[in-house]
Amino acid sequence: MPPARFRDGGGPPHDPKAGKALNARLDHRNPLVFDTHELGRRPGALQKLARSVPAPKDFGIAGVIGTPEGAPVELALRLESVMEGVLVTGTARAAAEGECVRCLESLGQEVAADFQEMFSYHDADDRGRTRAEPAADAEYSEDDRLFIEDGLFDLEPVLRDAVVLALPMQPVCRETCAGLCSTCGIRLDENPDHHHDAVDIRWAALQGLAETVKDGEKDNMGGAEAGVDEKQEK
Repeated sequence: MPPARFRDGGGPPHDPKAGKALNARLDHRNPLVFDTHELGRRPGALQKLARSVPAPKDFGIAGVIGTPEGAPVELALRLESVMEGVLVTGTARAAAEGECVRCLESLGQEVAADFQEMFSYHDADDRGRTRAEPAADAEYSEDDRLFIEDGLFDLEPVLRDAVVLALPMQPVCRETCAGLCSTCGIRLDENPDHHHDAVDIRWAALQGLAETVKDGEKDNMGGAEAGVDEKQEK
């Protein structure tokens, strides 16, 4: 599974653009910050975790669908110590809320997102250990890498990417939803026989002309009848 790529990357310690991010300390009280000290930098060491965390703010696709802030997100994680850092593999499950793009009714949907990400040690190169080679994947640059800070890593950016990719861009309440009438907005599922008489705008002008001609013919006929009546009276 490829690593997530839709985040602001950190970069190596010497990267001046990332200096502020690299020097920032992670808060161990944050439920999405995880401690790797138990792994002890022993390659091959494993740790499995199950945690329920509150959804962060704006957790989903803005204006479309997402998990409300504070709603539970169930995490099942596998942390594996490797030479260059900690490989994190996991699944996130949550309930998302949104609006059907066809009928505009509220909807709820369960979302399950799988992810895998490498969190690297800053000093991996100094310790003579091999880091993941960016050349192996042309899209995976230094700016895409995430790092372990004082034995801690923040899962939130990875989790956000995974959930966004798992959510539908155009959610529907059900696949057979008929949507709304484009003319009056009535819900078609509740009114299956609803329809409007279609008028082809290309013929609208001719229809008006025909009605004008008919009115003119009626006027002429009325005038002719009046003339006949006058002759009969004489």
